[in-house]
Amino acid sequence: MGQPSREASHAIVYVTYALFLLVGIAVAWKFRHQSKGEFLAGNRTQTALPLALNFIASALGSGILFAYPQLGTIAGVQGIVIYALASGLPLFIFAALGPIIRRKCPEGFVLTEWTRQRYGHIAALYLSFMTLVTLFLYMVSELSAVGQVVELLAGIDGLPVLIVECVITTIYTSMGGFQISFFTDSIQGVMVLGLMVIATIAIGVETKIDRSLIDESGLTKASLLGWQLLYILPVAILTNDFFLSHFWLRTFASKTDKDLWIGITIAAVAVLIIITLVGCTGLIAAWSGIYPGPDPENPVDGSVVFFALLEQLPNWVVGIVLVMVVTLSTSAFDSFQSAMVTSASNDIFRNRLNIWFIRAGVVLIMIPVVVIAIRAPSILQIYLISDLVSAATIPVLVLGLWEKAYWWRGFEVVVGGLGGLLTVFIFGTIYYGNAKQGAELLLLEQGLFTGDWGCFGAFVAAPVGGLLWGFGALALRLGVQFLIAKRKGVRFDALDKPKEVEDQFVGDSGHAGRLGGVEDTEGTDTSSEAPGIAKSVGKFF
Repeated sequence: MGQPSREASHAIVYVTYALFLLVGIAVAWKFRHQSKGEFLAGNRTQTALPLALNFIASALGSGILFAYPQLGTIAGVQGIVIYALASGLPLFIFAALGPIIRRKCPEGFVLTEWTRQRYGHIAALYLSFMTLVTLFLYMVSELSAVGQVVELLAGIDGLPVLIVECVITTIYTSMGGFQISFFTDSIQGVMVLGLMVIATIAIGVETKIDRSLIDESGLTKASLLGWQLLYILPVAILTNDFFLSHFWLRTFASKTDKDLWIGITIAAVAVLIIITLVGCTGLIAAWSGIYPGPDPENPVDGSVVFFALLEQLPNWVVGIVLVMVVTLSTSAFDSFQSAMVTSASNDIFRNRLNIWFIRAGVVLIMIPVVVIAIRAPSILQIYLISDLVSAATIPVLVLGLWEKAYWWRGFEVVVGGLGGLLTVFIFGTIYYGNAKQGAELLLLEQGLFTGDWGCFGAFVAAPVGGLLWGFGALALRLGVQFLIAKRKGVRFDALDKPKEVEDQFVGDSGHAGRLGGVEDTEGTDTSSEAPGIAKSVGKFF
């Protein structure tokens, strides 16, 4: 079996971490005199190629080695193609919306800044909470994935590896902030490309395909699940990308809109190719007889078929893959850490709390992250839970980007987002016939591959239910405001277009929206678009 000895495996893993720590500290030292704003973000500092590598790294963690091959073993070619397209193409939303939001909120660097400006504090806090929950789930999935990788590839205990990864990323990100995260993501982008090249060549040379198994597997044919994924995955991944702060940090870090478009185009193509290659390992495992394996009573789990293929390869190839996976995971994890610090500092505390208290809070959060990661179920299930939350919230949020929807308020966003999740529970209760399974559908405990319409229905119920609850909240709010106006004998003005306000983000005095600002900018809009366009009101009601 292609597995290094335990001694060699420990050396490979921990030497890789040590080198990463040294490089991280060295680079962070370069940025030791940066301001608090530079620590949290890097607006307009990056060109196209570094952006491309960062978007590749941000879109891919070590969890891809579990989720995509598993999908290939179940949904076949159809599922892989859909998953690849659904993962790569949504990146263009940042190229399309990034310049618009940057014009409206020039000093912002995450989506929450625009949300606060457009909808007010309560809606911004709601989005911040959902963003932090999403980052928490992604941290769990990343640690769970790397823990399983070292156990499968190296045969060593995953818990010490998780703890070491948390410690070293905390050390160098505490010193360098966003800048060090951006640098390590560039390394990660190169590593994942190298991993794909080595794995493709090695698997292609060593693995023998049994052609008789191709038709027998049925993986080249369309399936009900494959057609369901045609809707589920684009909705899930597109909406979830909005919640990932590290994507927005990199969007606003682009020097120009042109750099952003070029960088994202390169990244989208690379992600499309990489995911297709990784997903195809599921097909290769099925067609080579590795999956489900020769023992029907003890089949190979679909989530580990990538590593089952690696077992056929020489030890030195497995060692190289192990180095790349550890690097991949570390770079991804420090991005989540950096994004969580930035989101908490800017969105929750408005940059008024000392950054080291925020850092300490993130360190404490890593304790439950590690505990859950050890016991975590399917990596794909963790992604799906996060996707369901975003599918309920994002449609009602982005409606505010439409200038003619000036009447849309934060009240509708919060009610709609929570209502979307409630709709999933209601759907599950009706569909399965009991409230327990309705609640389980919120956690997608049966996963994506149930063979029924439960998961599909959940991803329909979340956005549709969210919009219905949002418009219901709109009708309720307008009705109450109308009655209040009638009672007070004043004019009902809830549907009036808001007046333009002067851009509060330009000037010499420190305004909120600037890093470290102390003034409240709720009710202002920083759009630099042509006059005459209705501006946002930044209100909850």
